[in-house]
Formats: sequence, structure tokens, C-alpha cells
Amino acid sequence: MKKVCLAAPHLYEERNEKITLDRFLNGEQAGDLEIVKFEKELSSYVGTRKALVLSSGTVAIRLALKSLGVKSGDVVFWSSITYPPSCQAILSLGATPVFIDIDPLTWGMCPQSLRLAFQQLKEKGQRPRAVVVVNLYGQSADMDPILEICHEYGVPVLEEAAESLGATYKGRMSGTLGAVGIYSFNKNKIITTLFGGGALISNDPSYVDKARDCLSENRNDLMSPIAASIGRRQLEVLAKRLERKKEIYETYRRAFKEIGEIEMMNICDYGHSNYWLSVMTVKRGSVVTSKEIMEKLKSHHIESRLVWKPMHFQPDFSDFPFFTIQEGTSIAEDYANRGICLPSDTQMTQGEQDRVVNIVKQLFINSK
Repeated sequence: MKKVCLAAPHLYEERNEKITLDRFLNGEQAGDLEIVKFEKELSSYVGTRKALVLSSGTVAIRLALKSLGVKSGDVVFWSSITYPPSCQAILSLGATPVFIDIDPLTWGMCPQSLRLAFQQLKEKGQRPRAVVVVNLYGQSADMDPILEICHEYGVPVLEEAAESLGATYKGRMSGTLGAVGIYSFNKNKIITTLFGGGALISNDPSYVDKARDCLSENRNDLMSPIAASIGRRQLEVLAKRLERKKEIYETYRRAFKEIGEIEMMNICDYGHSNYWLSVMTVKRGSVVTSKEIMEKLKSHHIESRLVWKPMHFQPDFSDFPFFTIQEGTSIAEDYANRGICLPSDTQMTQGEQDRVVNIVKQLFINSK
């Protein structure tokens, strides 16, 4: 039986083309040209002045932090739900992370919790060097109130848009609203450069130039010409990927609408999500738990995943401060306990998605 995957972008489903090494046998100059073209085409697509393509999104985060001047002893505010290795960058710089709860509607950083963190640090005579806002599962955080608070305190924003390439916020591309933004082209993202990959973007060229200067420390952080060439072709099919991802989400939303215990991740009307992963939550008090749903899907060779475990519960980060306006529990913890990332592969057939839906529905029917 074919395994139904969570998210596994295919390189050329819309065109019959094969990348070979032949095109790179004319020397380093030809390879460099592929990188330059990818950077220009990415900048043009998202509407920024400059881009720097790199070996991974994690590298992009580390260089973005450096470009913002983060150094040993600094404090950085960070959304608590994110991909854990991303936060290792801050430890490698000797800085201290302070984690901020998420908003229940946007799944992005909670502005009220962010303001609380600013106020409490101000009372201690401290101020963060930067704020890292994570656009979770393909949707932009509500950036206006976040940017307003950060501007008030004179602190730049790093927009961690690893999962949200192609999404928008009030007419602007996700990743372009902060001082600097990053994307990931890992093999499970909405487009991939196959060998990993990431990018740093900014409307202020000085940030990109500072990051590029840091590359002299480790040339392995550069994106390879082959990866850049693949990335260029992937940009050409991104629009169709976005359409397909939305179709997958809407199919789940319609199918589960009749099940009162299930809620799909809210999509805010201030922009467009890229629907990277279709995420559902099981309501509190449901007789069917999120783990039971995952176990049932696994028994049918269907891949799913829990929502990221909040960073303030991770062993490497549990001793660092966390701010929330919630009493008793945090939104991040609550969603991590009740959330499931459903199969969202763009190559998933309608029959395969129907099978996922029917298995989940049957669990709730049998529980009554």
C-alpha cells in the first residue's frame, strides 16, 4: 500500500525537465551565474531589493541575527513554537532567547505577550537586540501590531518565514515586513532546492551585505549552483503549488465541518496563507485525542505529525524565560497538545485524501 506523506514537494510535476551536471561543466563562472539569477528572481518574486541564497534556512537565521548585530550577552525575543534547530543559532552566538506565546487566531507571535515581555525587561533596564517572528505553517503573523511595538522600543524584527514563502500580509509578501526575513528550501517546504537551501532577504541592502561578508568565515554556507538552478525552476511552479495546497486545506475544512470536535487552523483575512501544512486541532474534552488520531493514521501507513513542541518545553531551552498573557497554560502548549499536521503533499490524490478523511471520521463515529 502506498504511504501517504505529510509534505514532500516534487521537483518537476508540472514540466518534464531533468537537471544534469552537464550545464555546470563550463566552470565556476557559469555556476555563479545560476546563484545570481536565483537571488534576483527570488527578490523580484517577493518584492525586496536584495536576497542572499544559502545552504539552509538555519544558516540564513544565523546570518540574519549577525546582520542585526546580535552577539554574546544579547537577548532575543522569539516565537515559542518553531522548528527547534532554528533556535540553536542564537545559542551559537552566545545570546539568550526569551520565548513569546502565540496568538490563538493567527498562530503567530502574540502582540500582548510581546508587549508584556518588553515591559518587564525595561523594568530591569534591558532591551532585546532583535525580535524573531515565526510565520507558522504557512500563514503570516499579524505583523502591524508587532512592528508597532518593536518600533516603539527601537528593536528590529527578523521575520522567520521558512514555512510561508508565497503567503501575503495586507498585500505584501510574507518575509518582507521586518528588517530582514528568511526562507527555507528544505525538501519538505513548498518549494525545494533538493539539497537543503535557504535565503536571506531585505529591503535594506546593508543587512544582506553584512550577512554576505560573514560568509567568508565558512564558504560551506553558500548555496551550490545546482541547488540554485533547481530553485529557479521551482519558483516557476510555485503558483500551482499554492493553488494545490489551498485545495487540500479546503477539502479537509469541508469534510470535517460536520465534526464538532475538530477545528481547522484559522486562516486570517488580512492576507493569504500558502497552506504549507493543513493543521487541525481537537477540541478540549473530545473523546478522541490527537495522539489517537495519529496512531490510527499510522496504522494505515499515513504520515501525520503533532504541532511543534513549544521551545520553552524543549530540554535545551526550558530554563529560558517565557511570556504569556494566558492564565494556567499557554496557547502554544495548548495547541501543541491538541494539534495535528495532516498529510498535505501536493502529489496526494483525491482518493488518498478521502482515505485520510474517512479514517478520521470513522474514529469519531465509533466513539459515540
